[in-house]
Amino acid sequence: QGQLVESGGGSVAAGGSLRLSCTASRSSSRYMAWFRQTPGKEREGVAAIEGDGTTRYADSVRGRFTISKDNAKNTLYLQMNSLKPEDAGTYYCAAGRYVGGLTIEWYNAWGQGTQVTVSS
Repeated sequence: QGQLVESGGGSVAAGGSLRLSCTASRSSSRYMAWFRQTPGKEREGVAAIEGDGTTRYADSVRGRFTISKDNAKNTLYLQMNSLKPEDAGTYYCAAGRYVGGLTIEWYNAWGQGTQVTVSS
């Protein structure tokens, strides 16, 4: 999958929006996802997308977040709307070769993370 580089994190007030991007240095993987982590907690799956466009979302973000992929640009996106303070954390882009979904063990390539802060 090559190197994955996230961008687009920042600080926003509750109710606001952010769009995260993840650019792959080589052709993007068939299975890609966004995970997030907060201090003291395990990394959790937020949204995933497969090569055929199938998407999966964590219950906590369904209806507010949208994952998408631009294969021509080797870029994965996460549009986050109606942000809540509990959405804050470090967001990681991940790529896998064999299986999609929100299980962390299925992904073998990771970006360095981008920070999202949501103020109440």
